[in-house]
Amino acid sequence: MNRDTHRYFKFDWITIIIFLLLVGFGWLNILSASHSGETLDYFNLSEPFGKQLMFIFLTFGLIILILSIDAKFYERFSSVIYLISMLSLVGLFVFGKNVNGATSWYAIGGMTIQPSEFAKTATALAVAKYISDLNTDINKFKDQIQSFIIFCIPALLVLLQNDAGSTIVYAAFFFVLYREGLPKIYLTIGTATVILAVCALKLGVVYTSIIAAVLIFGNYFFTKKKPTIFKPLLILIACIVLSSGIGFFYQHVLQPHQQDRISLWLRLEQDPAKLERMKKTFAYNLNESEKAISSGGLTGKGFLEGTRTTGKFVPEQHTDYIFSTVGEEWGFLGSAAVVILFVLLLIRILHLAELQKSQFSRAYGYAVAAIIFMHFMINIGMVMGLIPTIGIPLPLFSYGGSGLWGFTILIFIFIKLDSNRINEW
Repeated sequence: MNRDTHRYFKFDWITIIIFLLLVGFGWLNILSASHSGETLDYFNLSEPFGKQLMFIFLTFGLIILILSIDAKFYERFSSVIYLISMLSLVGLFVFGKNVNGATSWYAIGGMTIQPSEFAKTATALAVAKYISDLNTDINKFKDQIQSFIIFCIPALLVLLQNDAGSTIVYAAFFFVLYREGLPKIYLTIGTATVILAVCALKLGVVYTSIIAAVLIFGNYFFTKKKPTIFKPLLILIACIVLSSGIGFFYQHVLQPHQQDRISLWLRLEQDPAKLERMKKTFAYNLNESEKAISSGGLTGKGFLEGTRTTGKFVPEQHTDYIFSTVGEEWGFLGSAAVVILFVLLLIRILHLAELQKSQFSRAYGYAVAAIIFMHFMINIGMVMGLIPTIGIPLPLFSYGGSGLWGFTILIFIFIKLDSNRINEW
């Protein structure tokens, strides 16, 4: 193999191997969660595991296509890719198919395509392109607002399709901007808002305001270099207004099923009868998921031996609740192995991102890591009851062609960008 040919195979194989391990192990768990106990026909396209196997085969063709395109194409045409992706989201309002209350799919023949899965990649490319532009200074307020608009547009379009889970993922882009110089005040405000939201719903506006006042003025009086008294007063007023706004948003904007999920998570409901009804409807999946995971013990019951999995106790287990299959059949050790694989993938991507010679490639790499992290954190937290139930798949693991292809495109574009760095002479 001559030198010119050899350079085309210089990809980061560590990332590729981790990718293949996650996809392969994910398919095994989809098989466990969706088979009915009869003789297995792995290529049965009427079953989720058969369809997913077909999606995986098609994925290899997609990978070859991505890696065969010149790396500069993705930066040069990032704006065009973003525009096409946004148009595909807008088109759902006219041509979209409603599935489980969300109008997020196009029905093409016997298949459905979810464009929001591909919009994440398009948005990552657009954000990276804007940040890396010579005229962009992320410390300037104007450029900050414009960068926010780039990922707020798809987030709003997805939210209007009643897909709140995918909307939350777009918060990942704040981590990208922070790496590229976004002032810390935004992360501080974001963290404070989350804490205020939980306190306002759990304790009420009055008690939340009192606690905020104690903390704000306590910090003011114990600070050696005191600012003017107007600054803590303005912060307190902002906290009170925000707390009141959160209560209004919860009561009058969120849909009843969204209110119930948050209420269950924070234990807000005081009526025992209503609480029991809510548990039977909105917490059923979670309760069965937790039972499946806990029944696996240290080493699990074995592949295809999970009684709660084969008994279909967990609805939609092959999609959002796929991790419960891992817990039951592979136990704590198998679950830990999956978590470790995801952590290794994230660390590897971040490491490669820091090695990039162009700001575009670095920013895109951070976007890839941030998006995967948000999906991973929310899905695992949801399945284990650590956060409210949010319909969001586990990357490369959950059933679905759109999700698998979306993450494949997201990851392998970065692998191609990284190979451009490796192959430079």
